[in-house]
Amino acid sequence: MTSPGAPARATLDKAADENFPVAPFFLPRAWRADLMAVYGYCRLVDDIGDGDLAPGGADARALGVDPDEACDRLVMLDAFETDLGRVFGSGDPRHPLLRRLQPTVRRHRLTPDPFTGLIEANRQDQSVRRYATYDDLLAYCELSANPVGRLVLAITGTTSPERVRRSDAVCSGLQIVEHLQDVAEDLAQDRIYLPAEDMLRFGVSEDDLAAPSAGASVRALVAFEAERARGLLNEGTSLVGSVQGRLRLLLAGFVAGGRAALRAVEAAEFDVLQGPPKPTKPRLLREVGATLRGEG
Repeated sequence: MTSPGAPARATLDKAADENFPVAPFFLPRAWRADLMAVYGYCRLVDDIGDGDLAPGGADARALGVDPDEACDRLVMLDAFETDLGRVFGSGDPRHPLLRRLQPTVRRHRLTPDPFTGLIEANRQDQSVRRYATYDDLLAYCELSANPVGRLVLAITGTTSPERVRRSDAVCSGLQIVEHLQDVAEDLAQDRIYLPAEDMLRFGVSEDDLAAPSAGASVRALVAFEAERARGLLNEGTSLVGSVQGRLRLLLAGFVAGGRAALRAVEAAEFDVLQGPPKPTKPRLLREVGATLRGEG
């Protein structure tokens, strides 16, 4: 029989596959614990929204949902939000990842808004499968990505209006990079995060995105969106320079992870249809150095 904590551990293990370091070894232990607690929450809500939960229904049972309904993403998101309410209330959360999150929330006096925003983004994913404009996509990133950076700032005690603005740019950039890497995977779930206005501009159809490899028009479109993402990430250079010590290295890792992923997309000649281009560790380290030096 699967142990109750096994799905939670499997969720946390996914941190190794992210484009950016989640809670690297050089951070204080307390920060690492809190960042991993937030990561576990973020990863689980995305897995619910993507239908990517561990088999066996353990997450559903933990949330009080009949395992037969585990495939109903909206039911699971509703149950997850109910359990999140216990994190901010006086009760004990049911899911182990939310029990892990509760001390972090209390220690840093975190508010519900970033957490509920992530749930709302995943609800949106169940009904909104195309984005007409780039502004529409950025509005989605406001729910799906930007809360994560705000939580990092809150946990590290470095929140300010200017840092939040810069952090939002970095997080939106990271989200767009991930969408570029996952064009084929998203299409398999009937989702397209490339703005329809840009697809029209470059003469790209949905059939073009379903091809085994990218033609010239798709590559041109991906290159265009990659440059937009690069501009957002470059706004993060001043965010990195606004803090000191190990936090500076952590934030540089976030920015560098996105830049390294963009380098991988570029190295694939912007053909993202054959599988997600992944950066190498040496490339990531070079990008960290460049980010710390304030280079765009």
